[in-house]
Amino acid sequence: MTETLSHREKLLTLAGVLLAMFLGALDQTIVSTALPRIVEDLNGLERFTWVATAYLVASTTLVPIYGKLADMYPRRTLEITVVIIFLIGSVLCGLAGEFGPLPLLGDGMNQLVIFRGIQGLGGAGLFALAFIIIADLFPPAERGKYQGYTGAVFGTSSVLGPFLGGLLTDHGTGWIPGVAGWRLVFYVNLPLGALALWFILTYMPKLAPQETGKRLDYLAALLLLTGLVPLVIALQLNKATYGWTSPLTLGLLVGAVVSLTLFVLRSLRSDNPILAFSLFENPVFRAANVAIFLLGGAFLGLVIFVPLFMVNVLGVSATKAGISLIPQSLGVVTGSVVAGQMVSRFGHYKRWMLGGGVVLLAGLSLLATMPADVSYTRVLVYLAICGIGLGPTMPLYTLAIQNAVEPPLMGQATSASQFFRQIGGAITTALLGTVLTLTLTEALPATAQTAAGAASRTAATTTDSPTLSPELASAPTAAGPTPVVRAAFSKAIHRVYLVVIALAALGWAATWFVPERPLRKTNEVSEPALAE
Repeated sequence: MTETLSHREKLLTLAGVLLAMFLGALDQTIVSTALPRIVEDLNGLERFTWVATAYLVASTTLVPIYGKLADMYPRRTLEITVVIIFLIGSVLCGLAGEFGPLPLLGDGMNQLVIFRGIQGLGGAGLFALAFIIIADLFPPAERGKYQGYTGAVFGTSSVLGPFLGGLLTDHGTGWIPGVAGWRLVFYVNLPLGALALWFILTYMPKLAPQETGKRLDYLAALLLLTGLVPLVIALQLNKATYGWTSPLTLGLLVGAVVSLTLFVLRSLRSDNPILAFSLFENPVFRAANVAIFLLGGAFLGLVIFVPLFMVNVLGVSATKAGISLIPQSLGVVTGSVVAGQMVSRFGHYKRWMLGGGVVLLAGLSLLATMPADVSYTRVLVYLAICGIGLGPTMPLYTLAIQNAVEPPLMGQATSASQFFRQIGGAITTALLGTVLTLTLTEALPATAQTAAGAASRTAATTTDSPTLSPELASAPTAAGPTPVVRAAFSKAIHRVYLVVIALAALGWAATWFVPERPLRKTNEVSEPALAE
């Protein structure tokens, strides 16, 4: 039981959980840098987007199921399992194509796509369980500062991932005889994963939930997966090829709606639902998840479309465009850690959530109004402001939800908040990609619309990566983008950020409806804190 742990043991357990979380966060950025070389070696340019999509589909759709499992089985067992799955997936990704085409799996690129899906199966658990285990270790009154470190993990991985990926890809060949440098991008997970496993096996307690005595509703799980998988795939399809009204997109969306409707009906009748819909009767859970959904979309819109502006308007290299996101990442780290510390010290999480929203809206407004000749340095400042505003969204909305629900539902409630953040990002980026493409189509002559198609593919498919696609990275000429292309992309990004501002404003407005409740000082059920 966590009550018998010393503070040192809790911190060592936390170190293992954050290391495991770092694995998944690093993987989202380190692979993107290596993609051009991977595509070249495995001859899979036409399938490069599926390397990201396979991981995204698995890591998004499994989150609610991991949350339910955490309410039924010991957290330690689940954490060890997901780390092992992630590491197996990493090894398989590193081996993709090494032995030529394989039966059932196909060529090296197909193998990589499938193995990235396996990685995603583990990655979903790394993220979902981290917040749940932190909730087990620390009561809400102390939890903010420790959950703030999760924002630091994401921010650090955003800075380190592209650099490390480029280093290993460009210079790692030969470090292990006969192994290409890009394969080290996957193998680097092994020592980090081994260290995380050592902390977990040595220091983490069992953390068994209250005994449910019930089995997982496998039919509900199947309906959930058959609903979410086609939904995410439909959102990630290249809308320049498969538009919103194409038979494939419509078929996937209709299938998703049917399966998710059946999932809801099944859950309402189940005595052990994967997601207890009674949670939506809780005003904190309801309002906070609406805000998380909207702000998750605003965050990914910010990450994805700034590099497009950098390359196609300012004319900087793809590498420099990726580096431009570092100030935002540092801002997220600062905002997340400071907000978490202040809430743990003084309470009153809502004022920090609202304050972060104001800062975010200010930064987005500056981005939306920047002229085509804005300086590179000024964009970096704007991004840092946005990052500081986004920082409190990492730990505080989840903290508010955890503080308002009963411990037996902690896993479901926590994973739901992460799921709504991810699915909000997937839906928003697909819609923003459409806005971008339509604007470029009307602004560019037909001979210049190749860049627009590449931009649409990047916006609609690479939602886990700020790095540009190979096509887009090569779109500008050696002399830089033409005046026509610069003007078109400037107009398109302006429209995109007006939509992002609207999302952030709606998320901020939803935050006003999140009731502020005293942070509980223990992890025991507290009726005043949980009362409606």
